[in-house]
Amino acid sequence: MKNRKGLYYFLFSLGLSLFSAGTLLGLSFSGLDLSDDNRLLFRSDSGAQHTLYVSRLTDLALQQITAFPENLELVENGRVILVRNRFGAARIPVAGGLPLPVPGFPSFAGGTVPPGGRLEELAASADGRWILFVEPTSAAYGNLALLETASGVKRVISQKIERPARDFPVRWSPDSRLFVYAKGGRLFYFPMIHDLAAVADERYRQIGEGEIDSVSWGQQGDFFYFKGNTLYRVRSPELFTRTIYGDFLSIGSVAGRLPLDFDPNFDRFWIAPDARSLLLLKNGKNIFYFPLDDNTGGDSILPYVMIPQGAFDVNVLWSSSGLVTVIASVLGHSETMAWRFEIDGRSVTSFAPLETPAGSRCALSPDGTRALFWGDSGLALWDYVSWRPLQIISREPVLSCVWLNSAEFIVGNSRLIEGISVSGQRRLICLAGADEFGFEEGDSARLLAKNSAGWFASNGKNPWALIANPRLKKASLVSGRYRVYLEPQSAGPFDNLPMIRNTASVGTTALLPAARQVQSAESGEIALCFDLYDDDTGLSQVMDALRHFNAKATFFLNGDFIRRNPAAAAAIAEAGYEIASLFYAPIDLADSRYRVSPEYIAQGLARNEDEFFESTGKELKLLWHPPFYRTSPEISAAASAAGYQTAVRDVDSGDWLSRDEARRFGIHQHSVSNMIERIMDAKKPGAVIPVRLGLLPGGRDDYLFLRIEVLMDALVRAGYTIVPVSKVIQGVPK
Repeated sequence: MKNRKGLYYFLFSLGLSLFSAGTLLGLSFSGLDLSDDNRLLFRSDSGAQHTLYVSRLTDLALQQITAFPENLELVENGRVILVRNRFGAARIPVAGGLPLPVPGFPSFAGGTVPPGGRLEELAASADGRWILFVEPTSAAYGNLALLETASGVKRVISQKIERPARDFPVRWSPDSRLFVYAKGGRLFYFPMIHDLAAVADERYRQIGEGEIDSVSWGQQGDFFYFKGNTLYRVRSPELFTRTIYGDFLSIGSVAGRLPLDFDPNFDRFWIAPDARSLLLLKNGKNIFYFPLDDNTGGDSILPYVMIPQGAFDVNVLWSSSGLVTVIASVLGHSETMAWRFEIDGRSVTSFAPLETPAGSRCALSPDGTRALFWGDSGLALWDYVSWRPLQIISREPVLSCVWLNSAEFIVGNSRLIEGISVSGQRRLICLAGADEFGFEEGDSARLLAKNSAGWFASNGKNPWALIANPRLKKASLVSGRYRVYLEPQSAGPFDNLPMIRNTASVGTTALLPAARQVQSAESGEIALCFDLYDDDTGLSQVMDALRHFNAKATFFLNGDFIRRNPAAAAAIAEAGYEIASLFYAPIDLADSRYRVSPEYIAQGLARNEDEFFESTGKELKLLWHPPFYRTSPEISAAASAAGYQTAVRDVDSGDWLSRDEARRFGIHQHSVSNMIERIMDAKKPGAVIPVRLGLLPGGRDDYLFLRIEVLMDALVRAGYTIVPVSKVIQGVPK
């Protein structure tokens, strides 16, 4: 129990990471500097993200000259780095250079106003020729678009696909000749043939039921698909040509049958490099090892290993030599937990916990001999075979890393994107951000920028280079033809906007004219609350999402939950979230079978207070709602007499309806995406929106908490601030 409490405390006390993919913390501009040749240098700011741009005012062309590495990927067979952040995507040569826009991809430099909410995910093919992304068409849905990076030509592959939560709904094949995508609880494939217009209609490209976590590509290019307890394999030599003409799985075979079903909502699996075995993470809690093409069982199947409940960021490193390491975030102060599986032939020969690095974000070198671990606490290089640290490369937060080859890796932080060799040699690839910047005195063609790594110079064409004696020209807002200034904005996505006055003619315009047209249709505060009746499934994901969005919310707990999950209750309290009462027992107080007196209500509320205090040492807020939101004027009056304010739900998502109840009562059960659409249609300022956590006894095909990021993103994009219930309900002691 102590370990479980420590895990929750670690997860929820991290606070808002400066570099999270969370809500936009205000878009603003600073540092306007106008050169004699009418180029405007300035910086865009969003939270901790800072990006430098230079614009020719004669035609308003905008060039990005630094790249904040919120995410790094290698494309074009390792020759180009794809850098992504909320301002779009850019390509940078591995050898070094300035960011280049991806033609056709929405970006700030291309005139697209960055949306509020989180970073939009994408899937790039390994050869760098193609990018898949979801263009939002509503709160929960969008169109899956295929973009050719060289030409910028875009093609819609599928309409009304669910907007991704954490996992982008696409998996590319290693050879970039095929991808699989998930839509509406089914899987589809798309072959990259010469004439894409000749690809068969979507209904003829179905693989079967499942989500994107139901599939995986092996390192040899084989395709694996879980359905129920059966794993299918389609071997790569036959994969491409046969799928164009026939059923995808007709050329496959059964790779193995497991003694338990695979649930893509909660389970994950990893295929061995030699495709002869797999690891299965069941319900986010238990890890199993299974050999494939071998159903003998016995000692060849590892008895499950339980990881702490609420563990997150579970990763697997699996070398071709058979060394398997499972890593999960756990326990306070950035510590992690790791286990090593050593596989000999078809069985596990040893299993042991390991000394762990400070961070669960990790990457194994191509030759399997070294591993990188990074995060807010820095970057460390480890010997993977002997499992010992080789070098602490950085102690500052690291955003993203990727191996270039077994001797060098690419690292991105808030200052630089660098190539670092395993021997410790460093080379600059691009600047990530700058604290000071301007034009060079006496040579207005050169741009200067400074961060804690030093001063750098570029002419806007060649890569940034470190310089020793900068001669920074005094910033100017006036040239012979223009005058520039910042205009505060009272609404819309920007706090201010660069304005350009043409002193040689007439007229004043915004540098970003489209931005002046973007206004939030609504604004205000809206409350999210999370009801915990029994188990804590989904709690870690919800708390992590709240952290990423820098949002506050209210958690309603009842006595059953507190008794069964005292560490979870204590962790929510320690994290500072508002915690209110869900009564002592999960009974329907409006049921005529119960005689509910004022004394009964007061006693149930008081007993829940005592249960919570015993587990956490803290007090519940004097706010409650009856179980299942079943109330009456008499029940509310009794609670009021006990000092409690009763919360009511303004929007009913229907996420409480189980599959069994829907069948029994003949009620339609909405999908999670439709729930989100319904919530966004019914929302209004000051509304209370409840989300139920935990598994429903009667089951569901999907759960709203699994896509909580999509709901929160939609609310933020609509202009709302997510707050606790006490902020929007009257009469609650603050």
